[in-house]
Amino acid sequence: MEGTTGVLTAAGRVTGLVAGYLLMVQVLLMSRLGVLERWIGGEELARWHRDIGPTLLVTVLAHMSLILTGYAAQRGHSVLAEAGVLLRDYHDMVGAFVAAGIMVMLGLTGIRAVRTALPYEFWYLLHLGSYLALLLGFGHQVANGQQLFRPGAAQTWWQTLYLLVLAALLWGRVVAPLVFNLRHRLRVTDVVAESPDTVSVYLTGRHLDRLRVHGGQFFRWRFLAPGHWWQSHPFSLSAPANGTWLRLTVKVVSGYTASLGQLRPGTRVWAEGPSGTFTAAHRHGDLALLIAGGSGITPIRALLEELPPGAALIYRSSTPDDVLLRRELDLLVESRDLDLWYVVGSRHDPGPRQVLSAAGLRHLVPDLTRRDVYLCGPPGLVRTSVDALRRAGVPRRQIHLASFEL
Repeated sequence: MEGTTGVLTAAGRVTGLVAGYLLMVQVLLMSRLGVLERWIGGEELARWHRDIGPTLLVTVLAHMSLILTGYAAQRGHSVLAEAGVLLRDYHDMVGAFVAAGIMVMLGLTGIRAVRTALPYEFWYLLHLGSYLALLLGFGHQVANGQQLFRPGAAQTWWQTLYLLVLAALLWGRVVAPLVFNLRHRLRVTDVVAESPDTVSVYLTGRHLDRLRVHGGQFFRWRFLAPGHWWQSHPFSLSAPANGTWLRLTVKVVSGYTASLGQLRPGTRVWAEGPSGTFTAAHRHGDLALLIAGGSGITPIRALLEELPPGAALIYRSSTPDDVLLRRELDLLVESRDLDLWYVVGSRHDPGPRQVLSAAGLRHLVPDLTRRDVYLCGPPGLVRTSVDALRRAGVPRRQIHLASFEL
C-alpha cells in the first residue's frame, strides 16, 4: 500500500509541475507581446494556445485526482474527507482549488460547440481568469510543492519564470497599448452603412502617418461610449492605412455589432494592435490567390493593395446582397490586374461546391501550387478550402489563415 500511495503522490507532484509550466506558457501566448507575434506569428500563437489547452486541462485534473487519492489512501480517509483536510490545514489550498476550477471552466469553453454558443464578451472575460489562476497557482506551488517550497535553485528558477511571464503580460497588455493610444488618440469620424446589415467605421487620430500596420492585420477595438467601453472586440482593417484615416467594416451578427452603427463622431477609441501575420510581408512568392467568405473579405480587401499585381480572388457569398465592398473590388480588377470571381449560392448548391473543390480551384487558377493562398471566412469554408488546397498540391507553408484569437 505504501508503494502505491507513494507512486500516486509522486505522479501527482509531477503533473502539478507540468500543469504549472503549461499555464505559464498559455499566459505567455496570451500576453500579446509584439516580439512574439513578429517572431512566431499571431496565427501560430493562437494555434499553439488552442492545442495546449486540452493538455493543460488533463494535467490539472490528473494532479488533483492523484494527490487526493494518494493522500486519502495514506491517511485512510475518503477522497472528500481528504479534500476537506487539505482545504482546512494547508496554506494557499483554497486558492489552488479556485485556480483548478478556473482552468476546468476554461477547458470546457475551449470545446468548439461550447465556444460558439457563448457570447464573445463572456468568453473573453472568462479567459482573463487565467491570470488569476496563474497567481493563485504560484502561491500554492511555493507553499506546498515538494520541489519548490524549499529555498534553492529550483525555487529561484520557478520564480524567475513567473516574473518573466508577468513582465511580458504587463508589457503586452498594459504598457504597449497605453503608449500606442497616448500617441495616436483615435476617434470615430464617421459611420457609413455599406448595406442593411453592414457598417464601416472611419477613425482619425494623431501621427497616423507613423502607424506601422499592414493590410490584413487587425486591432482589438474598445469604443469609449455608453454600452461599449467595457467590451473589446477584434476587427481587421478593411482598407490599407493611408496616413489620414483607418476603416473597419463590420457585419451585424449580434447586438453589439448592430450598435456600432449608432456610434457618434468624436467617440474616443482605445485600440490594441496591430496584430496578425495575415499580410503580404509573409508571402513566399509574388503570386497569390485569396479566398474570402462573407465578411472575411475585409482583411483581404486591405491586403490586396499590398500584394504584387496579378493576384486572384474568389469571393464566396450566399446571396448577391452578402457581397461587401463590391464597388471597391471591381475597381481593383483594373488597377491591380486582379482576377476576380464572385461565387454566389447556398452551401448546398453544387456549383459553388465544385468551384471550391481541388479540381475546381486548379481549373480557375492553373498555377495554383505556385501561389500563396490567403483564406478568411466562416470556419466551415476555411476547413473545406484548406482540404481542397492540400489535395490540389498546395504546400501547407503557402496557406495563410486569418486568426482573431488571443
